[in-house]
Amino acid sequence: MPALPVPVITIGLLLASNIFMTFAWYGHLRFKTAPLLVVIFVSWGIAFFEYLLMVPANRFGHGHFSAAELKTIQEVITLAVFGVFSVFFLKEPLTWNQILGFSFIALGAFFIFHKW
Repeated sequence: MPALPVPVITIGLLLASNIFMTFAWYGHLRFKTAPLLVVIFVSWGIAFFEYLLMVPANRFGHGHFSAAELKTIQEVITLAVFGVFSVFFLKEPLTWNQILGFSFIALGAFFIFHKW
């Protein structure tokens, strides 16, 4: 069975990692009555799984992608995951200016990946 291409592995791991990261960093916002110390430890527990995916993603991806490209992929994925999370989990709408700002950040990825 052929191995998956490096970009597929890297992006898949970064996507999964960012899902954990988003829940670790922002999931507690739906539970404002929970004690802060509990929220911190639960978030650390969730973030552990983020690191289990993020570190291999960067290790596998580096060489195929530069470090700057890996960071760019991660940031674009983060914005996409956060947008979905914000709407469906936090029940907060994305406003036109947020979408525009996220789009400009994603546009920056073009300049990182474009070979001049």
